[in-house]
Amino acid sequence: MSIVIASGKRKTAIARAIIKPGIGRVRINSVLLEVYEPKFIRMLISEPLLLLDEQTRKMYDIDVIVQGGGFMGQAQAIRTAIARGLIKITNREDIKALYSAYDRSLIVGDPRQAEPKKPRGRSARAKRQKSYR
Repeated sequence: MSIVIASGKRKTAIARAIIKPGIGRVRINSVLLEVYEPKFIRMLISEPLLLLDEQTRKMYDIDVIVQGGGFMGQAQAIRTAIARGLIKITNREDIKALYSAYDRSLIVGDPRQAEPKKPRGRSARAKRQKSYR
């Protein structure tokens, strides 16, 4: 059988998912998804798996390595990597259509990033007041 490596990005978080035939285990940085905290993040990450049927879900083991960014960016990068990897390893167009109909950001990354701070101000757009007198 084959092994598929897929990646996902969100802001500065980068996730790499390694998907191989197995019994349905999902590990994120060597931590099982069932014990991953907080619960909301666990539910967000498991969305691409819950959309699949039980048989397809139990066919593959998924190991994800994620780094950078905050916990929400990491969660969204992980779900994108898992969804892309499952589409690639199953090679089924119906799964791609299902993910696209549910939430397009499962497949297509969101390129928006925080605007960097500029000189002479405390944030990206705010500037110090100045007087010309």
